[in-house]
Amino acid sequence: MSEHKFTNHLIHETSPYLIQHAHNPVDWYPWGDEALEKSRQEDKPILLSVGYAACHWCHVMEGESFENEAIAQVMNENFVCIKVDREERPDIDAIYMNAVQMLTGHGGWPMTVFLTPDLKPYYGGTYFPPVDRQGMPGFPRVLLAMAEAYQTKRDEVTSSADAITAELQKTNRFTPSDEILTSEVFNQAYAALLAGFDKTYGGFGRAPKFPPSMALMFLLRYVQRTNTPEALHMVEVTLHRMANGGMYDHLGGGFARYSVDNYWLVPHFEKMLYDNALLARVYLQAYQATKRPLYRRVAEEILEYVMRDLTDRAGGFYSSEDADSEGEEGKFYVWTKAEVLEILGGEDGEIFCEFYDITETGNFEHGQSILNSPHNLDSFAERKNLTIEALKQILSGGRKKLFYVREHRLRPLLDNKILTAWNGLMLTAFAEAANILGRDDYRLVAQRNADFLLANSCKDGRLLRTCKDGQAKLNGYVEDYAFLIEGLLAVYEATFEVKYFTAARTLADTMIEQFWDDQEQGFFFTSKDHEALITRTKDYFDNAIPSGNSVAALALQKISLLTADSKYQSCALAILRVAQPFLSRYPNAFGFMLCALDFYLSEPKEIAIIGSLEAHEVRLFIEEIYARFLPNKVLAAAEANDSSAGETIKLLAEKSAIEDQPTVYVCRNYTCLSPVNTPAELAERLIE
Repeated sequence: MSEHKFTNHLIHETSPYLIQHAHNPVDWYPWGDEALEKSRQEDKPILLSVGYAACHWCHVMEGESFENEAIAQVMNENFVCIKVDREERPDIDAIYMNAVQMLTGHGGWPMTVFLTPDLKPYYGGTYFPPVDRQGMPGFPRVLLAMAEAYQTKRDEVTSSADAITAELQKTNRFTPSDEILTSEVFNQAYAALLAGFDKTYGGFGRAPKFPPSMALMFLLRYVQRTNTPEALHMVEVTLHRMANGGMYDHLGGGFARYSVDNYWLVPHFEKMLYDNALLARVYLQAYQATKRPLYRRVAEEILEYVMRDLTDRAGGFYSSEDADSEGEEGKFYVWTKAEVLEILGGEDGEIFCEFYDITETGNFEHGQSILNSPHNLDSFAERKNLTIEALKQILSGGRKKLFYVREHRLRPLLDNKILTAWNGLMLTAFAEAANILGRDDYRLVAQRNADFLLANSCKDGRLLRTCKDGQAKLNGYVEDYAFLIEGLLAVYEATFEVKYFTAARTLADTMIEQFWDDQEQGFFFTSKDHEALITRTKDYFDNAIPSGNSVAALALQKISLLTADSKYQSCALAILRVAQPFLSRYPNAFGFMLCALDFYLSEPKEIAIIGSLEAHEVRLFIEEIYARFLPNKVLAAAEANDSSAGETIKLLAEKSAIEDQPTVYVCRNYTCLSPVNTPAELAERLIE
């Protein structure tokens, strides 16, 4: 006998989010033929509910409504109820989120949408309370109104659904610009970012504040291009404030999703793989540009967190950790002063509490505090009559003790599905960190992840979206291809194993064949053989993650330089032309696309190393290359006697070791400067 009173059709799913709802009294179905056919056969509208495992308000609505038997009965009697994990099916989420935003002027999760049996939306919203509250209609009232409308006002419902669907189909039309792509776009984008910059706390706009990783990546490139001090200041203020704020986990590393306030103190506590991948990369880039130890430390702590808490034994990266534990948001992360003093004791405990803003009254809820470090280390040590080293020992020892205690708390829910796209982002972070920081352990993590994805998430040359417990499924989207291609290129540069480059190019060819729009240019979000939905979307906007088109525009340029095949460059250029009208006006929504344009408008350095790849000199060359922020480059290497390497990677063709010594060629536009044999000579080539 089951210990659960109810079990629905989600019980056989692999998504932790869907499994969470498998014992609701709601007769949930996953999205698929069975549910859609049931709607058509019974002439019942569909109630589509979309969320994700780390979503706090998704859990709230589940507890209030989906576990309420009376509300569930209304749902079951009047609708075919479908539950979707937005992380598994971003195609469905994107279409109906656009519809909700059209209908209500805002969006978010949980998302609730009412569809006709032919999948056209006629009403929608986000969170609905279980009863009428603060001007919001209660969920039962909404359910009955939507059911009655479908039954008694069918013509109106159909007309409205048709009109909404027509508008959705119009939103996916983009026309390439005829204007010449010039660097003036960067000046305009910089000016727009400067106008929205928070000069006190960093970041852009007002609360809630999300980490603006991609905008900061662009600004670092803008600094390199124009040497504008204010642009670097914007980056540094933001990185310092985020790292010192409560959004950063000072005990275990890693960033929460966003800050609910202007000053990065109180986070929404969920931790997402993609945020931490992008943040690790921007801190690494800032470290290259400035050599500030803080940025290296934060990047390493992010990656240590991922290795410890988000890595599968087989090498995949998990998706997220929830905001809630024991039914309370943030409970895992917060402390009372009494707790800290009991663990750390007397004077050291008091110093630790003061430095990390842990007070009697608390800076959060119920007298609890979120660790953050508003103090300057030097001035705080001087005020406490301590040496810097003594203060560092007190703080480091305190963090270790609190971390040990915290590890024995009930952890937030782990969403342990392995998403190809998000893994591609973190794969890139580890591979880049291996070269930038000279960390072989990061290189091994990157290789294991790449090998895992190629073995488990790639079938018959096609990518699958999600993998859990050895089961991979669902068609990959363009972001799965683009992000993994970028990751594989980064792993190639970290290992020089040609198999990773070959896999990247093969996937790029498949991506072009399956996703490219020959008529209006750019990549569709879904493949040509994907399930037919009410519209086929394209995504150019860099939101929480970069768009597939943005990453493809950069990765394809790199493949073109390495192979001397112009078809990849042509696709990248077409994407940039489509995005061009938006780049200067909405830089926060096109941060990564601006980076791809910067690559195009620069003269990327084409660097080839020939010689024994195990030689100490080669390691010194790589250290020299990555000692500086040099984002616009490609790097390839081969053994001196490897004549086949140039057949796969044209950049290596007809290049040899000079005087049997490891040799570096630095080229631009396929024209090379004279080769060099020493790091000092290489340094000169890199700044020419």
